[in-house]
Amino acid sequence: MKDIYQIAVVPGDGIGPEVAAAAVRCLDALFGPAGPLVLREHPAGAELYRRSGESFPAATYAACRDADAILHGAAGLPGIVHPDGTEAGLDFTLRLRFELDLFANIRPIRLYPGVRSPLAEVAPGGIDYVIVRENSEGLYAARGAGAQLRGELAVDTLVQTRKGVERIVRQAFELARSSRGAPADGVRRVTCVDKANVLRSYAFFRAVFDEVAAEYPEIEAEHGLIDAMAMYLVTRPGHYNVIVTENMFGDILSDLAAATIGGLGLAPSAEIGVTQGLFQASHGSAPDIAGKGIANPYGTLLSAAAMLDWLATRHADARLGAGARRLRQAVEAAIAEGVLGRDLGGRYGSAEITEAVCARLG
Repeated sequence: MKDIYQIAVVPGDGIGPEVAAAAVRCLDALFGPAGPLVLREHPAGAELYRRSGESFPAATYAACRDADAILHGAAGLPGIVHPDGTEAGLDFTLRLRFELDLFANIRPIRLYPGVRSPLAEVAPGGIDYVIVRENSEGLYAARGAGAQLRGELAVDTLVQTRKGVERIVRQAFELARSSRGAPADGVRRVTCVDKANVLRSYAFFRAVFDEVAAEYPEIEAEHGLIDAMAMYLVTRPGHYNVIVTENMFGDILSDLAAATIGGLGLAPSAEIGVTQGLFQASHGSAPDIAGKGIANPYGTLLSAAAMLDWLATRHADARLGAGARRLRQAVEAAIAEGVLGRDLGGRYGSAEITEAVCARLG
């Protein structure tokens, strides 16, 4: 347990500053002026690149590396790219993932009371699972390392290592072990999503999954092909408890899954390694609504709660664990009482949602 925790806050681009400010406001309301968190803001992102030619300053990287945790708003803006065509704003998250070895991207998918799913006849509680996305290998490991030849050929390599697959699969089984099981039947299960019927890299992922699954006989283990999963998450979401998959597949599936619970505005994420964690909502920078005061901050608030949970476990700090529960309960209460943004069919703006959560924090 520590007396003080240093939190690097990187607002980023688009709606990022708005949702990051909402999280800081709620954390201040949660703990008060004498609380255990010191939140310091640092610049990074596409807008910074547009102004200065630098998207991720060395000072910001050092602050993130040395902080106890990182809280991020959002990154990227249309048309602001590096000479190779890749988005400037994504440098922040991708570099941290690889250089700080944030190998596990944990994305809870839950349908909250007060939110109507676009899926017919699915009630709150009927969708409650976690997507565990391998975060440091897979196809995205090729970023900056692929080959382009004469404007005629481009190649990116998908990378899977035994260490990488073992640790992400073990993370998934540990989450399942501590869970309540799938909503439909209460069974604790882990679903491995791959394309093992076509590609050797995914057959390898599945083989390693099966080896690790044997260490958890009390947890049900199953396989699913990525194309079939795109259907099953819509047709039978209540069957799933924990899903584990490769980097790109996890990125795609989590967006699809978020649509079933009302949208990305309700989708938090925790990107964690052995010693560091990055916490942000799963949504993008949404530049079309930036500055209008209508961004939904719930995903970032839930990500802040995940940050407190992670710090509480890592440092055996009951204060932070209790804070995480209070913040999550305040968010859930506000949602249940109809304090919803326009993306969820409501009428509330960012500031109103933030103040509603703060009020429920007492």
